[in-house]
Amino acid sequence: MFDSLSSKLQNVFKNLRGLGKISDSNVSESLREVRLALLDADVHFKVARDFIEGIKQKAIGQQVIQSIQPGQQIIKIIHDELVALLGSENAGLSLEGHPCCMLMVGLHGSGKTTSSGKLARLLHKQGRTPLLVAADVYRLAAMDQLETLGRQVDVPVFIRKGETDVLKIAREALEYAGAEKRDTLIFDTAGRLQIDEPLIQELVRLRDLVHPQEILLVLDAATGQEAVNVATHFDQALNITGAILTKLDGDARGGAALSLKAVTGRPIKFAGVGEKLEDFEPFHPERMASRILGMGDVVSLVERAAEAVDLDDAKRLEEKMRKGQFSLEDFLDQLRQMKKLGPLENIVGMLPGGSEMIKGADLSRSEKEFLHMEAMICAMTLLERRNPQILNAKRRLRIAKGSGVTVTELNNLLNRFGQMQQMMKKFGKFQKMLGKMGMPNPSMCDKKIKF
Repeated sequence: MFDSLSSKLQNVFKNLRGLGKISDSNVSESLREVRLALLDADVHFKVARDFIEGIKQKAIGQQVIQSIQPGQQIIKIIHDELVALLGSENAGLSLEGHPCCMLMVGLHGSGKTTSSGKLARLLHKQGRTPLLVAADVYRLAAMDQLETLGRQVDVPVFIRKGETDVLKIAREALEYAGAEKRDTLIFDTAGRLQIDEPLIQELVRLRDLVHPQEILLVLDAATGQEAVNVATHFDQALNITGAILTKLDGDARGGAALSLKAVTGRPIKFAGVGEKLEDFEPFHPERMASRILGMGDVVSLVERAAEAVDLDDAKRLEEKMRKGQFSLEDFLDQLRQMKKLGPLENIVGMLPGGSEMIKGADLSRSEKEFLHMEAMICAMTLLERRNPQILNAKRRLRIAKGSGVTVTELNNLLNRFGQMQQMMKKFGKFQKMLGKMGMPNPSMCDKKIKF
């Protein structure tokens, strides 16, 4: 996520940390590099200029706080200004109205349909009863795609195939929502060019009909500062309430995210960080700024883990570990739980200093190793997973062939698993010893962690 910008800013920070004092000359040189990094990331030139001026005014003549190095103080100023540039705080959805209506608008290929499905999933998890409305009557596959997404997220989809009047579809959808007691309508509209005035006017008429609480502009993060021009045009025509940035897991340079709020005054409300339906999260400016500056985003990582991991399963697994009953079947469950957190690169990138740590590392190789492990365990019978000691040469050859690996790779997995079991048994004995001594049991599952 914004790898190039993040890398350049972190290099600037390395020089800043060595500053002995804050002066006009050394600050100006560092801020010049920051400005070049922003322009290279396709940030709007006026936004980059104002950003640097704001930092300079706060840094020059700043009273250095005792026990904090001058360079660190400037880094703190840059962080705070970046948070302000991104929007200061998360802008939630307005969910008033009976029903609440949301229009998803944007250019062709920006990800409106997928984002509609992701948003419906999120609202459904929050206890609302959304209805997806297929209002794209121009792209042939749009209705089928939305219908598929609706099934995946367990949300009904209102479709009128063959109907070309968007306003008629909207009226019938409102009637259907009232009859079925659906409290939120998400209209997936057709993609269009900002210069396509007839289609823009169709959106205006749709807005005037349904009176939406939210008009969300879906923007491809890779668009750069051109996204600002798109947002400005849509805002002038529709008075948008916010934006959704998609494809942040790709090669986005950061221009759209860093320019949007400053130029249009409209907040980024959500970010699409992957292809899966669960790869959709509220946009938190402070967390995003920390990620860009290489400070990690532990809060988002914990939230993602809390969503992916079942607490009851974790307690049962801990009990098995304590008793030395951890099997290959349990190991397979853990591999699958880890996959729910997302790509390994994203997970490590959320740790403080994680982006530096993975520079030059071939994490795709580690991902493949996980896939091979999963394939090897899946090729075993249930009896073999629970009792790996019965795996003789004949069984190992069958499993290796069935999972597309060599017997050596399978042996390596079994050896590492055996070592893991031995460590768990020792840990179980250590816990029993603590219990006999009257000391507290170091169980993570029983602790309530607050943030």
